[in-house]
Amino acid sequence: MVRFFPMNKQPRDSKIIEGLVAATFTPFDQDGGLHLDIIPEIVEHLADCGLSALFINGTTGEGPSMTENERQEAAACYTVAAKKKSLTSIIHVGHDSLPVSANLAAHAAQIGADCIAAVPPSYFKPSSIDGLVDHLAAIASHAPNTPFFYYHIPRLSGTAFNMLELLKKSREAIPSLAGIKYSCADLSTFVECTRFDDGKYNMLFGADEMLLAGLSMGADGAVGSTYNFLAPLYNRIISDFKDNRIDSAQKHQAKAAELIRIIIETAGMPGLKAAMTIAGYDCGPHRSPLKTPSPGIMDELRNRLDSAEFFYWNKP
Repeated sequence: MVRFFPMNKQPRDSKIIEGLVAATFTPFDQDGGLHLDIIPEIVEHLADCGLSALFINGTTGEGPSMTENERQEAAACYTVAAKKKSLTSIIHVGHDSLPVSANLAAHAAQIGADCIAAVPPSYFKPSSIDGLVDHLAAIASHAPNTPFFYYHIPRLSGTAFNMLELLKKSREAIPSLAGIKYSCADLSTFVECTRFDDGKYNMLFGADEMLLAGLSMGADGAVGSTYNFLAPLYNRIISDFKDNRIDSAQKHQAKAAELIRIIIETAGMPGLKAAMTIAGYDCGPHRSPLKTPSPGIMDELRNRLDSAEFFYWNKP
């Protein structure tokens, strides 16, 4: 299992998650229903590649496109598989309906998930940071003994409050708050969060193409889609960073950025799930409104990735 600690920052007992965290895909069959049989195989692959945790039913997992029951089924299946491989499980429970979020949080605790996380509502958005904290506190109260992460992804959620202020206001309001999954390019606030309250909070960086920047700013761990199929490449970036081989770290980060650019240029966001299929783990089609790449696009993507050394970097 890969662990890393930022420069000039010592490991703390309060840190739950360190290292690479795969934002897992939800497997669907060709009719659009859940196809969970492949999950143990996926989790075994992730464990073999040195990941430390799974982030389940988030953006990559198409959680917002799933029913409450489907999210519970996928969460349970991934959690069971994660425990067998000694991986930490984080279940995303955010939803526009607070009662649904509460049910998902309680279910995650019931099945023994290690952590939960939530985005804010995206239709009726919180109008103030105090309103956001109140909303998150209500969710967390339904799993009070389960560490809670706020999922900060303003480009999709539309909520862009200052995360340092969120930590300050959550000290008493959300006793179970463990940290933030920080999917935002605002690194100046991120580094302040890593240092806040003597480094108390578990800060997980959420931009794969900028992992090296996140490490330099004090990230404890990193959550990403491409860690599902390129973990050895990112592990190399981490080891280069730890050993102060900055030129090598930059070289490998550039390779990761190139591969991500190829995926997005060729197939858009759905290209991430397509790349998982190309890597040998077919997670099926997307749910509408996301568009599953056509066979022609899949062939183009496979050829472009092959030319860019994709298959060299996706095996342990």
